[in-house]
This record gives sequence, structure tokens and C-alpha cells, in this order.
Amino acid sequence: MPRISDRQRIAQDIRDRIASGEYAPGAKLPPLRELIVHYGVSAEPVRSALLILQAEGLIEGHQGKGTYVTGGTRG
Repeated sequence: MPRISDRQRIAQDIRDRIASGEYAPGAKLPPLRELIVHYGVSAEPVRSALLILQAEGLIEGHQGKGTYVTGGTRG
């Protein structure tokens, strides 16, 4: 069974939290440092996971303000 990468695991967990409503549209995600501690990884997999979710349109980053869940739905 292939091992899932940290960035895929993190992206899926955040997707699940968005889908469940834990992270509602407009909600601010925890800061990078908190996500690093929560997932027990370095910054790179967390950043990569956030980029994946941004490309999917689930979140958007605002320089100096944080990362937020978008109001759109994933198709």
C-alpha cells in the first residue's frame, strides 16, 4: 500500500474539516506555526498542502493577514 505524503495527508485533513463545517466559509485557518505543531511536520509540507487547497479554490491566502476558507464549493 503506497504511503500518503505529509502534504497530501494535511490537505485531506483540512478538506475534511472544511467539508464538516469545522472550518466554515470565511473562517481563518490557524497560523502556519500552529499547523506545523499540530501535524508534527516542518513548514514545507504544510505550505505545500495549503498551496494544493488554494489551487482547488478551497482557501485563499492574504499576505500578512492569514489564510481563509473561501465561500465557494468544490466541484
